[in-house]
Amino acid sequence: MAAFPPLRAWPRWTGAAPAALAAAVLAACAPVATQPQTVAEAAPAATPCPKDLTPIARCLSGKDSAGAYYLIAMPQQWNGHLVLHAHGGPALGAPRMERAVEDLERWSIMVRAGYAWAGSTFRQGGVEVRAAAEDTERLRQIFVQQVAQPQRTILHGQSWGASVAAKGAEMFQVTATSGKRPYDAVLLTSGVVAGGTRSYDFRTDLRVVYQYLCNNHPRPTEAAYPLNIGLPRDAAMTQADLAARVNECLALNKSAAERTPEQQRKLKTLVDVIRIPASSIQGHMNWATFHYRDVVQHRAGGASPFGNQGVQYKGSPDDAALNAAVLRYRADPAAVARFAQDTDLSGRIPVPVLTVKGVDDPTAFVELDTAFKATMEQGGSAARLVQTFTQHHTHSYLSDPTYPTLMTALLRWVDGGVKPTPEGIAAQCPAFEAHFGKGCAFLPRYVPAALSTRVADRERP
Repeated sequence: MAAFPPLRAWPRWTGAAPAALAAAVLAACAPVATQPQTVAEAAPAATPCPKDLTPIARCLSGKDSAGAYYLIAMPQQWNGHLVLHAHGGPALGAPRMERAVEDLERWSIMVRAGYAWAGSTFRQGGVEVRAAAEDTERLRQIFVQQVAQPQRTILHGQSWGASVAAKGAEMFQVTATSGKRPYDAVLLTSGVVAGGTRSYDFRTDLRVVYQYLCNNHPRPTEAAYPLNIGLPRDAAMTQADLAARVNECLALNKSAAERTPEQQRKLKTLVDVIRIPASSIQGHMNWATFHYRDVVQHRAGGASPFGNQGVQYKGSPDDAALNAAVLRYRADPAAVARFAQDTDLSGRIPVPVLTVKGVDDPTAFVELDTAFKATMEQGGSAARLVQTFTQHHTHSYLSDPTYPTLMTALLRWVDGGVKPTPEGIAAQCPAFEAHFGKGCAFLPRYVPAALSTRVADRERP
């Protein structure tokens, strides 16, 4: 196998949208933020690639000036394009390099398909969308200045990272040095894309209905606190502690046959009312506990942006009793405003946006995409959005051929002005199975319902 060329030998690619199109888009969607302040960034250092990429790529890593770790993979047979990745989660706590490695291992399909890949850990944990978007843009600048100039840069957001990518596409519309667009297109996969003030409503509902059924988070012997703050600032509870309480009530760690009739009844009620599978309850409870605390204490000024005032819960054996007894909370207006400023979207994205989601995604409901479509319409970007859906039941990853299919369609749109259709994407996917294996499952005629059909409407400040 040929040796990977040194950095100085990598080609310096150029490319830009036609001037007329760029001018028109600039006029329609003026930039809303500047790029992160430019500082001298240390050059990335050579680092081992994940095992499956070692034969075909070279990897570079580093820590940027803001404290975020990053990882870059350059395939030997580079097609000249960069996938700039915004990861999901988000994790809580300090950033760690291992997260970037895990992301590259999951998304090695991009490198195997010929794309350069770059992913940041972000400089901090927690629900901080704008900061994560800044870290992602900073990594793009490092790539361009220290590694190579891509022909096209596709901003890819996965799960919560889809909100980061969409926010970044809104924030950074023109580069400070060249006046060109930093991103040529956006790919959002399995995205949490209805904004923070709406995407997490069901987790508030989960907390209050769980407490109605189980009454152990907190226990009657413990100090009470508003459930919509997640957890008091100084509480010492761990994820293992929470899992023990959930299993005490619902026996998620046991088979259906091993649960008591009472545990099975409560579990069925929770699944029917909140409309999530039993397998995802623990993950959402973690989010509604520890991430809610992070949001309240560090992002929303100490008050909660989450509420359930006015919600009418349905699906239990006795809805009247449930609605009469369930705890109610009103979101704090100032907290909502602060959280919305960071996490909600305007829909003013000046480049093509392609999305994909499994219709049975247990983490990011498919109905969130209906809300995102409405946001893009309100922001004047409807013509730049194409949404696709698949018959997958997973969230973190769909299938190997799915992503090269979407990337090819997106680049054809950028380069040739050929806007893809769900039908065309579905028809093109099987051609990628010969190289990447089976996994095409596009549903070209699927249209998700409104978010309100999945998560009950509520009073908002």
